[in-house]
Amino acid sequence: MKKFITRVRSALSGLLVPSISIALTLIVASVIVLLLGKNPLEVFLGFLRGSGLVFKPRYAGGQGILTDFFSYLSILTPMIFASLGVMMGLRAGLFNIGVAGQMLLPGFLASVFVGYSDLPTYLAWPLVIIIGLVAGGAMGALIGFLKHRFNIHEVVTSIMLNYIISYVTAFFINTYFADPVTRNSRPVSEASRLLIPGQAGGVRFDLPVGLVVALLVIFVMRFLLDRTTVGFRINAVGLNKDCARYAGINVGNNVVLAMAMSGMLAGLAGITYYLGFANNMVPKELVSLGYDSIAVAVLGNVAPVGCLFASILVTIFQKGSVYMSSNVGVPKDIASVIIGILLMFSASGLYIEETLQRLKRTPRSKRGAKTDTDKAEEERV
Repeated sequence: MKKFITRVRSALSGLLVPSISIALTLIVASVIVLLLGKNPLEVFLGFLRGSGLVFKPRYAGGQGILTDFFSYLSILTPMIFASLGVMMGLRAGLFNIGVAGQMLLPGFLASVFVGYSDLPTYLAWPLVIIIGLVAGGAMGALIGFLKHRFNIHEVVTSIMLNYIISYVTAFFINTYFADPVTRNSRPVSEASRLLIPGQAGGVRFDLPVGLVVALLVIFVMRFLLDRTTVGFRINAVGLNKDCARYAGINVGNNVVLAMAMSGMLAGLAGITYYLGFANNMVPKELVSLGYDSIAVAVLGNVAPVGCLFASILVTIFQKGSVYMSSNVGVPKDIASVIIGILLMFSASGLYIEETLQRLKRTPRSKRGAKTDTDKAEEERV
């Protein structure tokens, strides 16, 4: 019983700093919305309605709250994978800022080789997943190898690869795979799309297949990082490379391995986004989700389960921004502002934790009392 209570207290203490970050974000966002002359409650309610978490006043024909909710789950799935990819890099002391590019390349390859084919679903889905893992993992491994072999910073490499992948895929889309009407890439076949269409009570919705895989990957990653020697070595390299090397851990191999795993997760994010939620690609455009996942990973305390809950929160702002903007009259870019504020407070988590520890060590009777230094300063003035 004591062990259970200790675990509960440890879990609650781990949620304290993210909760404070979220609360501060909502307060600052409310002030910004008030300065725009709008009601913060209406704005936040608009986000929830656009995500299918609260009923809208009215719906179009064949649509309902289930339509919005499952659409929310469709964009939540790649966010989970992308945040896990960022988390994996951070665990090894690496900042994988190239998740957007590592999403685009697997999504493009899966669309070209599987999405535009006549393969049945039972063959298309496994091939799409394999392409996502292989292409994303190869990009991540390349970044890790350049970091280990030539000491090229992973941020520089990943940003440059983002540009290269963006322009190369745009060339092929515009030349061979463009839709004549939208000028985006052609939609993939229904058999290869990672969604299961459904209907309930006359309401249409699409169930994302990748969500089940994402939830499974979360617990696999948690077990890998906390209970295996592979995870121990990656964590050791992230904490202190010199100490890890002194302990006999091959730092270079683990850097490459961590980045490869990070790229594989980003690849899964790419296929669930481009062959799931979006169903096409816009030339020369990297999705903001690849960068928002950085805020999600930091908010989630760089932990698999934390990334899940942080993804749920951040995706609400992303998905609900369009409905909120059209019904409340606040520009939808406010969602990006809120996510940016959330990232700022999440990055200040260490300061928040140190402040809480300081308050905890200070006796309650002395918190409001003046120190001798304060009294001497008042006498001098």
